[in-house]
Amino acid sequence: MYSFKTSGTCARTIDFDIDDAGIITAVSFQGGCNGNLQGISRLVVGRPATEVIETLKGITCGNKSTSCPDQLSIALEEALNAL
Repeated sequence: MYSFKTSGTCARTIDFDIDDAGIITAVSFQGGCNGNLQGISRLVVGRPATEVIETLKGITCGNKSTSCPDQLSIALEEALNAL
């Protein structure tokens, strides 16, 4: 299980897991917009991390330069680079 401390978002941390094949098996956010983040979590579980990174990278929230989905893409990239 990985834990990523977010920056610039309402969510404080993202906990997630990726299996040996690069498939996301679990995602949970601490803080942030509960319903939206539950939805994102359910949509990405079972998908390849590389695909999720491509889909979510660069999404912004309001006038912020990042968002919870963007932070998830950063967390996933860091985890994949560490493998």
